[in-house]
This record gives sequence, structure tokens and C-alpha cells, in this order.
Amino acid sequence: MHVRGSFTADAAVFLGNDEIQILDMKKAKLRCLGCGDGLPCNDRKHASYLYTINEIDFLIDCGEPVCDTLQEAGYDFNSLDRIFISHMHSDHVGGFFMLMQGFWLEGRTKALPIHMPKDGIEPIVRMMEAGCLFEELFRFKPSYYALDSNTATEFGGVRVTPFNTTHLNGFKKSFQDKYKQSYEAFCFLIEGTNIRIGHSADIGAPEDLAPILAEPVDLLVCELAHCELEDLFDYLSDKPVDRIAFMHLGRSWWSHIGEVKSIAQRRLKDKQVTFLCDGMVLTI
Repeated sequence: MHVRGSFTADAAVFLGNDEIQILDMKKAKLRCLGCGDGLPCNDRKHASYLYTINEIDFLIDCGEPVCDTLQEAGYDFNSLDRIFISHMHSDHVGGFFMLMQGFWLEGRTKALPIHMPKDGIEPIVRMMEAGCLFEELFRFKPSYYALDSNTATEFGGVRVTPFNTTHLNGFKKSFQDKYKQSYEAFCFLIEGTNIRIGHSADIGAPEDLAPILAEPVDLLVCELAHCELEDLFDYLSDKPVDRIAFMHLGRSWWSHIGEVKSIAQRRLKDKQVTFLCDGMVLTI
């Protein structure tokens, strides 16, 4: 197995061998469309991850410029089966409207289920209408579904189960009296035939990963922006996952990637670790 895509050599260095089998599973592929954090980035796109499992394609998050990235890759817009949005921060949803416009103008015809926090559905629909992205223009039907913690969605032999995280708890504490909403954020357990993947999205503490690591996973795709490195690495050191792909590194850590790798080498020495960058594809 080779890792394919456009990425810098330094960001793609693995702990251990230069070439390792990242996903020891059948018919599974992850394309990192954007791995940046929430800050403006001139070297990374924002959070968007395209999974292919059992020949089913789905996005987790729609950070900008996801539409352009898919178009540049020659992706068939009719191939996408679903979208999951982990929370409503702009770096995870900011590319959604252009993606929907791209589907319209490129003539997508296949129905599109979209899963997101409940509080985001009505504003998203209103913004679609304000931007003249009317359903009558589409040759496909977008349908919106509220994510519900620990309630799985099954489609095409794939099961995606969201779990609440504490990522937005600080906002809730500071702003809930004025801005009344649920402040939901989710991580995901992704399951297919002989496949289990954990996807952290944004978390508030390492313990947020407990539901997706309750049983062994083949791969953990984990953010590195909102927890202390040592705390997260120590938490993961004895968890039932052999392979970890880190993404969403905070700017300060991204600019010191060598130091981050050194810390990971010491604290996660029994695990295969890589650091995702834009364009990287993990596949068999």
C-alpha cells in the first residue's frame, strides 16, 4: 500500500517505516480534503474528509473550499452518498453552500441526505433560500436530518454513529443565556464490513473519545487542536487502536511538526502514527 496525493514530505513522515499499511481492511479509503484548524490558513484547507467504504462515499464536514477541492480532483458529484457535519463552526461548514451550488450547476441528480446538529438545520435551509439556492433549481432532493447521540444511521452496508463531545461546552457556559441553542458537537464511529474507524471531529477533552474507542478500531482519525498534546497522547497510549492519523493541528503545532512527531514517538511508541495533510489518501 502506498499513500497517494499531493503533500509535503515532512508532514507525511511516518513513525516507523516510510511506507506502512495504514488501513488493514477491505474497500476502505480516506481522502483528506482539508486538515486545517480554525485559523485562516495559507497552507491548508479547512476540515473536510471523504470516506469510501463498501463503495459508499460520504463526507464528514464541509470546510472551505471543499467544492473546489472535489472538482480539482475530478470527483463525480453524483458519487457522493451523504454528508455529516460534526458541528456548526465555520471551518467545518463554511464550504457547504458552495458545494450545494456546485451540485446544482454540475447537474447532480442523486438524492442527498445531510446530517447535522439539530440547531443548524433551520438556519442552513434559510441561508440556502437567502442565497437563491432554491430546491426548485436542483435536479436532486436534499434532505436534512438531526444528529442524535448514540443513534446510528445505516446506509449501503455502512453504519455511522455520532456521539456528543464537550467541544462547545465553553461557548455554552459563556453564551447560553443570550444565544439559546444546544451547542452540540459530535464525534463518529464508522463501521462497515470488517471495518471500524473512529473520527474525532473537534473534541473538548481526550475523554470525549471514549465511546468510539470502547471496542478496538482499525483506525482513529483524531484532531490535535483542542487538547494538550501530552494529555491526549497519554490517553491514547493504552487504547485499543493500533493506527492513528492526526489532523486539524493547531497552527502553533503545525509550524513545529517535528517536535510534535517526537512527542508522539515517545508517548505512542507501540502505535503506527501519521499526520494528515491536504490531498493525502489512505487506502489499500
